[in-house]
Amino acid sequence: MARARARPGRAPPAYSFDGIPLSRRAFTLLFGASPVWLRALGELAQTMTFRRMTRPLEPMFQVLGDGLRLEVPPDVERFGAEIDREFAGVRRATDDLYAELGRVNGEADNAFERDVVWPPGTFWETRATRRALVDVRLAESPGRDLMADFPASHKLRRVVHETARHGTDATHLPAFALARAHGSLTRGVLRLDGGEAELTEFLVGRIRAQGGEVRPADRAVSIVQRGGKVRAVELDGHAEPLGVNFVVSGGTLQDLLRLAPTFPVPRRLADAYVELLAEEHRYCVSLLVRDEALPPPLGVESFVLGEPSRAELSVHLQRRPGPLPGTTLLLAEALLTDATPRIAKAREAVLSTLAAQIPFLERHVLLCDSVHDGRPLWDLRGGARVEVDRLRLRQGGGSAEAEPMVPRYRVAGAELFGLAAEPLRAPLEGAFLCGRSVLPSLGQEGELLAATSVAKIITRTDGQKEKMRREMWSKVEMS
Repeated sequence: MARARARPGRAPPAYSFDGIPLSRRAFTLLFGASPVWLRALGELAQTMTFRRMTRPLEPMFQVLGDGLRLEVPPDVERFGAEIDREFAGVRRATDDLYAELGRVNGEADNAFERDVVWPPGTFWETRATRRALVDVRLAESPGRDLMADFPASHKLRRVVHETARHGTDATHLPAFALARAHGSLTRGVLRLDGGEAELTEFLVGRIRAQGGEVRPADRAVSIVQRGGKVRAVELDGHAEPLGVNFVVSGGTLQDLLRLAPTFPVPRRLADAYVELLAEEHRYCVSLLVRDEALPPPLGVESFVLGEPSRAELSVHLQRRPGPLPGTTLLLAEALLTDATPRIAKAREAVLSTLAAQIPFLERHVLLCDSVHDGRPLWDLRGGARVEVDRLRLRQGGGSAEAEPMVPRYRVAGAELFGLAAEPLRAPLEGAFLCGRSVLPSLGQEGELLAATSVAKIITRTDGQKEKMRREMWSKVEMS
C-alpha cells in the first residue's frame, strides 16, 4: 500500500473525463489465497472483513485467440470438459500438468508460511530461507520444462506462459515462478468491486486505526542522510525535513539512491548488485464501449492472444460495468517489446488485436485513451472521432504528458534459484526496498513477501513491537 501511494510520481489508479471514470492500469487480486496475505489479515484481525469485501470470480478467466475459446471455471469437472472441447487428445497430459501445479503450489504455500525473510540478506536469513524452500523440489530446477509432454507449438503452452507474463515482473521465469504465477489464476481469483482503490482504502484504514498517519498527497523529494544512515525525508512544499528512522521504497534501488545524492555507494556493494534491464513495458488502453459490442459470455478477466504475424499483441482484458446505461468499461493491458509496434502505434495495435477476436468492437467504441502514449483522448460519442487535448484531462486527475509505463525486467545475476533480484536492504542504513524489483518472478506475491519481510526486519528493532506483532493480534483474531 505504501508503495502504491507514496512512490514519487505514482498516480491514483483512475482518472475521469466528462465524469466518466477511466483506468490508468490493470489490477487483478492475485494474492488472495497466499498464506502471506492470510497471515497478515490474521495479525490485523481482518480475515472476516476482507472475506466480506471480496467474491470469487466465475469463470476465473477466459482465453481468446484464433481458433481458441477457453473458459477456466473453478469446478474441476467443467474445466476438464473445456480441455476436451478445445484440446482434444491432450487430456491426460493436461491432467498431469495441473496435478503437478497443484503439488508445487501446495509446497510453496508451506514454504511461504514460514516466518523467514524473502529474499534473505544475512547468513542466518539465507540459511533459514533455503531451509524453508527445501521441500519445494521444483525451485531447485529453474530450467525444467513443465510442459514437456506438449508439442512445442501447442496452444496450451502459450496460455500458460502468457497468463504468467501478465502476472509477473521478470521476463525470464524459472519453472517454480511459472507454476506459481499461473497457479495464482487457476486456484481461484477474488474480485474487489472497487479494485485497487478499495484495497488501498482498506489498508489505509487499518494504518489509521492503529494510530498511524497516511499522507497520500505528500511527495518525497530527497532523503537526508548523515554517516551513511537515514535521518530525515524532505517533502515537497514543506519547510522542515521530517525526521525518520527508516525509509521503505517501492521503486528500484536506483530510484531510492537518486533521492540521496550525497550518499556515496561503496564500490564493492555496487559491483555486487544485480543488473536490471527493462525489456518489456505494460501499456494500458482504457475504453468505454456499448454493451452490444461484447458477447454476453465475456468474463471479467480475459486474455486475448494476438497473432504476431499480424503485428498483434498479447492483451490482458478487464471488463466492468460502465457509468452510463448500456455501456461497459474495458481496460486492455499489452506488453510492449522491441519486436512489437512502437508506442506511437500501440493504441491501434491493441484495438486491432481486440477486434480480431471481438467482431464489430471498433464501431461501438465511445471513448478511448491511454495515459502512456501522450496522444489525445478519442471521443467517438458523436459518431466521428474527436481528439481531445490532454490538458482537458487534468481537471479529472489525468495528465497532460505521457506517463511512464511499468517495466518488466530481465535480471542479470538473479539469486535464490532465479527468484530474487535487488536486496531488501539498501546500502544506505535504514533504507529498504519492497517493490517489483525485489522478487520480480513472483509478481504481486513477491511484493507482498518483500513488504512483510521489511516489516519484520524493522519490527525486530523494537522488542516490544515484535512481541505485540506475534501475540496481541493473533489473540484478537482468535476471539
